[in-house]
Amino acid sequence: MAHLQLRGRSLGPVQGVLFDKDGTLSHSEPRLIALADARITEALERFQAMGASQSERSELHDLLARTYGRCQSGVTPEGTLAVASRQHNLLSTATVFCQMQLGWPRALVLADEIFDAVDHRHQTTSSAVDSPALLPGAAEVLRELHAAGVVCALISNDTKAGIQGFIDAHQLDDCIADVWSADHLPTKPHVGAVHGLCAKLNLRASDCALIGDADTDLLMARQAGIGITLGYVAGWHQSPELTEHEQLIHDWSELTIKGRSNKS
Repeated sequence: MAHLQLRGRSLGPVQGVLFDKDGTLSHSEPRLIALADARITEALERFQAMGASQSERSELHDLLARTYGRCQSGVTPEGTLAVASRQHNLLSTATVFCQMQLGWPRALVLADEIFDAVDHRHQTTSSAVDSPALLPGAAEVLRELHAAGVVCALISNDTKAGIQGFIDAHQLDDCIADVWSADHLPTKPHVGAVHGLCAKLNLRASDCALIGDADTDLLMARQAGIGITLGYVAGWHQSPELTEHEQLIHDWSELTIKGRSNKS
């Protein structure tokens, strides 16, 4: 049985490790900054066309920035853009529009139009291999775990296509056994997401570790019966404030594996 070690201290045996993607394996903050700014700009243009005053547009800008977690220095790791799914971000955007005196049906349609417009613009200006960079040491950890016979999987609120694009861009197909995405039901942080992914991997949750950068992920893991819950805090300009972890990882070089799994 392979054992995880953190800074030389054994954490226990594992057969599988479930990884969050954004802010844990991938340096997603630059892409999320661009996405937040594009959605805010599109919303301001739509409201200007609807006759919103300068003060109203200023209020809208501030509301959306706070909702997304867009701050002067980047994106806050606890904001909706960093943690929540596209659908949840769309609903939070529509809620902001309701605060700007739109009815819910119109607010929801407008949020959907804005997200689609920004997505279309991104798709037409990005290359096929455009993907967030891997965080330093992430690939080495994945390959070390794979070499030791430990099953690695991704559990993310990105779409299945987005996750696969990330895997393909960084040539991680041999390291990643399976994924659970925003296209699977239930989505994280429902404990059923962990149970569903473990079932796909044919592993018990108690034989797995989960590594993520958000308390929602870590609490989900604990409630699902995951054996080891680790918080990763080096993926953002501002370290996330985590409370639901057993241990914290500050650099991927701190995590090592000892021994080999009995699984083939």
